[in-house]
Formats: sequence, structure tokens, C-alpha cells
Amino acid sequence: MRLWHQDLLTKLPRQQLLGQHRELAVLRGNGWGKKHATVADVFKYSPYKLYQFHLLVLQEMQRRGYRPDSKWFDPNYRGQHCAPYRELAACSLSEPVYPEHDQKYLQVCLENLKQKGINLLI
Repeated sequence: MRLWHQDLLTKLPRQQLLGQHRELAVLRGNGWGKKHATVADVFKYSPYKLYQFHLLVLQEMQRRGYRPDSKWFDPNYRGQHCAPYRELAACSLSEPVYPEHDQKYLQVCLENLKQKGINLLI
């Protein structure tokens, strides 16, 4: 599980973009709080931040002509197998959404993609 650097979202190949959506859906649902080394930082913040990041992915999916389930655009929605939040408090949008998404993390993500045979120019 990995959250790609948000600057890469518009450049990710189809498989990685759709995989990111699936991973975010898991994290927003029953995966919330189940720590995994590559996504542990998200649990330091409100789940609303994860929603904000997921919106970036959903918007990129729509830009490419995909039709993600409209339920994911609701910050309280947590998937089919998880009760929704009653009222998830909004938090202000920061740039980047996660401060850990710095230049160093961008390089880590680019290297990870390169190991998969994906060379992106940034």
C-alpha cells in the first residue's frame, strides 16, 4: 500500500491510478487505523485529510473519463462494508495535502515507479 506523491497523480499510468483509488477506498473504510509502513503517516491526521487526497484521485479519474462511484465524493462514506462517519469534521486543505509529500518523497515515488518499469518525467 502506498500513497503516491500528489504531484504524480496526473501522470500515473492507468493501473497505478486505479490501484491508488482502491487503496484509498480500503484506507477510508475498514483499513483506517490498521498501520502499514508505507501509509502510517496518514493516521497522524484526521480521516478528512485522506478524503481530501482521495478527491484528487477521483478528480483525475474523472478527467480521464472514468466514472468512480459518486458515493466516494461524500466525506462520511467509508465503503459498502463500513458504517459511515456520522459527521466527519472538515479541516482546511493544505498544499500538499500531506506535508510528508515533499521533494524527497517525490524522488522515492519516482524510484519506486522506475523499479516497475515506469519512467515519469517531472
